[in-house]
Amino acid sequence: MKSALIGLGMVSKTYGDALRNSDKVSLALVHARSAESRAAFLSDWPDLGARQAASVEEIAASDVDFVILTTPPDARAGIVETLSKAGKPILMEKPVERSLARATALVETCEARGVPLGIVLQHRARPVVAELRGLIERLGALRAVEVNVPWWRPQSYYDAPGRGSYARDGGGVLISQAIHTLDLMLTLTGPVESLNAMAATTGFHQMEAEDFVCAGLRFAGGAVGQVFATTASYPGRGETITLHFAEGSARLEAGQLFLDWQDGRHEVRGESATSGSGADPMAFTSDWHRAVIEDFAASLQDARPPLVTGRAALEVHRLIDALETSAREGRTLQL
Repeated sequence: MKSALIGLGMVSKTYGDALRNSDKVSLALVHARSAESRAAFLSDWPDLGARQAASVEEIAASDVDFVILTTPPDARAGIVETLSKAGKPILMEKPVERSLARATALVETCEARGVPLGIVLQHRARPVVAELRGLIERLGALRAVEVNVPWWRPQSYYDAPGRGSYARDGGGVLISQAIHTLDLMLTLTGPVESLNAMAATTGFHQMEAEDFVCAGLRFAGGAVGQVFATTASYPGRGETITLHFAEGSARLEAGQLFLDWQDGRHEVRGESATSGSGADPMAFTSDWHRAVIEDFAASLQDARPPLVTGRAALEVHRLIDALETSAREGRTLQL
């Protein structure tokens, strides 16, 4: 299937690598506001065989099967309006938008026009996640949850115009970094019933939004848990989700699954992988992005929902909105 790419910032390198390694999806058109950015991307990825599109409208009128959208969140509403009017399916980089309200409006725009919308929350595509899902029944009742995202970003990362602001990004570490881990957590634990959060900006960074969050959670299924997320943990370590079940504990760490059964057995599955936890935010494999892209293409061919629909991605937006509200108001929040 033929795709187009709109947005040629930092993450476009990951998409270029993912598409270069795909035998199911090709890249036909690329667009960014700057002609220099378009030319630079095509120079870096000559083997993709793509060409420049001068406008979003040109892509909307083209014969591409779907569009990959990776612009900053504040630049998406108008693009989605144009593409959805033309009936072009959209696969969009997280987050959906800067706030729950804006994200919901964008999802409803696509739903009203019958346009498929997929969201790139690629941690769901890790092979060991499927293995863990297959073991959950054997592991028994979920009792406790630990989520840790101890990442690092230097100040130079936040010196980019608008980064870490509410106007461009919609917030800080929660919506820009921890969103992947929180989304994956929800697919494994079920919904959060109540929470109490604290958020702050540490002395490591000059930025508008938060770079440090901790919270206690109560899940609808009866488990309790904690979330810790930061970009102020030098030099940065991989994120983890640890689930304590009645019959054993499971820890997801990048590409690996560690199992400690209550009867004393210990298992390690999968292969170690980087996740962009340190100073280089792009230091991670493109394999999971490729899996999401190819799944979206297959979903169009098979007339089925993609791995992560726009509607499904609203759940993590709802959780982030609640964490921010609880921290801002200093109270326990019921969801």
